[in-house]
Amino acid sequence: MEKHIITPDDVSTLPALFRERLRRSPDKIAYRQYDIASQQWTLSTWHEMANEISRWQAAFEKDGLQPGDKVAVMLKNSREWVVFDQAALGMGLVTVPLYVDDRPDNVAYIINHAEVKLLFVQDKPQWKRLLKSKVDLGLLKRIISINRISEDDEPDDARLESLSDWLFGMQGDLQSRESDPDSLATIVYTSGTTGRSKGVMLSHKNLLMNVYGACQCHEWKEDEVFLSFLPLSHMFERTAGYYMPMALGSEVAYARSISQLGEDLVNIKPTVLVSVPRIYERVYAKIQDGLKSKSPIARALFRLAVETGWSKFLYEQGSAGWKPQILLWPLLEKLVAVKVLEKLGGEMRIAICGGAALSEDVAKLFIGLGLTLVQGYGLTESGPIIAVNREKDNIPSSIGPAMPGVEVRIGENDELQSRSESTMLGYWKNEQATKDTFTEDGWLRTGDKARIDERNHIYITGRLKDIIVLANGEKVPPNDMELAIALDPLFEQVMVIGEAKPYLSALLVLDPDAWSDLAVSLSIHPESPDAFQQSNVRKAILERVSARLKHFPGYAQIRRVTVTLEPWTVDDGLLTPTLKIKRPKVMEKFTDEICAMYEGHCL
Repeated sequence: MEKHIITPDDVSTLPALFRERLRRSPDKIAYRQYDIASQQWTLSTWHEMANEISRWQAAFEKDGLQPGDKVAVMLKNSREWVVFDQAALGMGLVTVPLYVDDRPDNVAYIINHAEVKLLFVQDKPQWKRLLKSKVDLGLLKRIISINRISEDDEPDDARLESLSDWLFGMQGDLQSRESDPDSLATIVYTSGTTGRSKGVMLSHKNLLMNVYGACQCHEWKEDEVFLSFLPLSHMFERTAGYYMPMALGSEVAYARSISQLGEDLVNIKPTVLVSVPRIYERVYAKIQDGLKSKSPIARALFRLAVETGWSKFLYEQGSAGWKPQILLWPLLEKLVAVKVLEKLGGEMRIAICGGAALSEDVAKLFIGLGLTLVQGYGLTESGPIIAVNREKDNIPSSIGPAMPGVEVRIGENDELQSRSESTMLGYWKNEQATKDTFTEDGWLRTGDKARIDERNHIYITGRLKDIIVLANGEKVPPNDMELAIALDPLFEQVMVIGEAKPYLSALLVLDPDAWSDLAVSLSIHPESPDAFQQSNVRKAILERVSARLKHFPGYAQIRRVTVTLEPWTVDDGLLTPTLKIKRPKVMEKFTDEICAMYEGHCL
């Protein structure tokens, strides 16, 4: 382990991790954040962060909060998120992260279920949105708004106070109360695609051991720069994009927004990118779309670069023999690959993908262009990382070998099961769910089907509950099909259905711009109210879907589609805060359309 990396031998709690980082590199840049008022990127050192954390701790103390009390944070990714978390943890409080765009009823459920006493929100409008929903938030004693509340803006709730007023006159020493490493550090509520969110209880030890395992999976440098844009309320980003950089002593830059991500990549030039597949898929779709306007020679050159880079990758991994074509790589890298990777900042050393399955086509393109892209896997309940590919042992179709310190096995029904010191303490106030999630001998049940090869690489083969069984008994993994279809830039959201039916159908949300282009090519006005009912439109869309599914078995083909331009969102209850589709909710919304696709036979 490199000397700059903090290990569990050095610290045993999360606030101790911060204090050790402060001791080792007080004047090193810790965070970079865009200030809207000055329209500049501002920098914060570890020493400056410590001063701010101590002020927040004094304010927590003024409010009479005691060790074990629950405090919630509903902020976008920012240095304030880190200050909140470290201030709370250092006082023995338990942090409860909330998604900024979560629905009010789910926010209220979590606040009440976790018995939260203090809530941080971004601004007053965010709080007013909760109030307007008439949800019960009676347990809260204090609500703090990060953005200032103007004097002429009458508060709707006596508990609401701006951060500047809450911190006025506060000062003190940085606190790091002694905590048991096995004590509760955070309660993280899972997305809840099929029901109420469950509160995953994670200890200081759970999180530190997961960070330590991740630190051993790559040769991390002292000057790494992480770009943070996945929600910190999700354990993947919190562990890989917050606690791990702290252990490494790395800088974290907070992206302004998803829409400005491309610009931020170029300006910040991160060396590490932690992302979900959808980001890579969108870049992939844009590249493919852009190639259509290129000359045949340019398209051929691009394909040659990807194929050559892929051959080079397979050779270096020991998965294939050497090919003379590899000699072309230095030239193709200069002519093609470098220009594409410059759009990611040009300094990317490693890109980590997790949260969902990554398409092999997408992985092959980026790896073929010379990007070190590794896929990993985990669950909130596992702290969260279970497995990840390594740079020198990378099989993109797998989720990699288990991380150091994590045991895995294949259980009943081919279920992947894990055991480690990162595994959760259990679900908050839900003993039955806790019992159901563990085997009798103490292994965590992931709910995913998998296999493990002779190199100890793990392959996810499906979900135990997300398998469609057609009327003829054939089994279809809908997630794989949805991933393939979504690689076409025409399709923004996809859900395949067909349980107990003679054939598969799909609900499709189209990208407005791509739909306009298709409509024009079919001599149809894009805003025509009956456009999606016209036979030539449905035929064209089905052809696009079929093109993406050509490598699937014959029975895994889409026969009918329902098309819309209205996206599924968190607000309308069709997506979880982590943007996973709530299949039962979507099917309920489109009951009539589904009946029509099966000629009146409802699901």
